[in-house]
Amino acid sequence: MSYFRELPNLEYQSFLSDRKSSLDYVITKNIFRRVKLRDDLESIFSLFNKYSIPDGARPDTVAEALYGKADYDWIVILTANITNIRDQWPLSDKDVYTFSENKYGLEGLSQIKYYETTEIKDSSGRLILPAGKVVDSTFKVSYYDNGLLYTNDLTSLGANVKYISNPIAGVTNYEYEVLKNNDKRSINVLKPVYLQQYLNDLRRIMHYDRSSQYVNNRLIRTENTKNTSP
Repeated sequence: MSYFRELPNLEYQSFLSDRKSSLDYVITKNIFRRVKLRDDLESIFSLFNKYSIPDGARPDTVAEALYGKADYDWIVILTANITNIRDQWPLSDKDVYTFSENKYGLEGLSQIKYYETTEIKDSSGRLILPAGKVVDSTFKVSYYDNGLLYTNDLTSLGANVKYISNPIAGVTNYEYEVLKNNDKRSINVLKPVYLQQYLNDLRRIMHYDRSSQYVNNRLIRTENTKNTSP
């Protein structure tokens, strides 16, 4: 990941066993110098495209497809606001199955995890019950339409009653894991036309301002505790 090449450096007092003096320093990347996408920019649709991560894709393959360079994988991650790649990047379909089988066991894959509503509209097209609401297995729904009572409550059946056969549907453990994984596939990605501007701004932010630790705009020197006056 070329992101670490963008980080500025710092000189840190050497604690290595082969150091020659207390004035020796080692140069390392300043991992505490990091950037994130401004929260208010996420709502500016002209900067981003919605992107659906294909099955089995990695940040580097997405970067290659979008920007022509796999090394820009870190741009994909940052603009998608991903802070934990292990938990926030989608698994492949094969890995989702393996993960689910390990979590629930082979027999547990088909067990119902929860129930959710299916969409119901009346004869005029008015929404009676939206889809996707999590409910329990005993959920009941009833409504009147053209003088008839529509319901899934068997105790209410009669001459002017129409039975609703499927107002809810069970979601299995495996289906739940697939749905949860698929939710991770939709991310915001920076439009390629803004790529160079993004890189220029990031590099400007990564530069150091002048201070007592300043060496140059890409390097600062930390305090040497071995040479600090009492």
